[in-house]
Amino acid sequence: MEIILKKDVQNVGFKDDVVSVKAGYGRNFLIPQGVAVLATESNKKMQAEEIKQSSFKEQKLRNEATAMAAKFADVT
Repeated sequence: MEIILKKDVQNVGFKDDVVSVKAGYGRNFLIPQGVAVLATESNKKMQAEEIKQSSFKEQKLRNEATAMAAKFADVT
């Protein structure tokens, strides 16, 4: 059974990983606790879009921080 992890799970994988686990473990433990979702095609597409958006936001914050650091570099 393939699942997409929403959180880090010890001995399984990290957040946003697509991992293969035994069906009982995924169905009875990971999915009911909200730690994972089934790795269907639509869920994989949604995950890829979320990763893309978070990457864009991170790059934007990094650019803003660099600009702020440049402003403060001139201040004594």
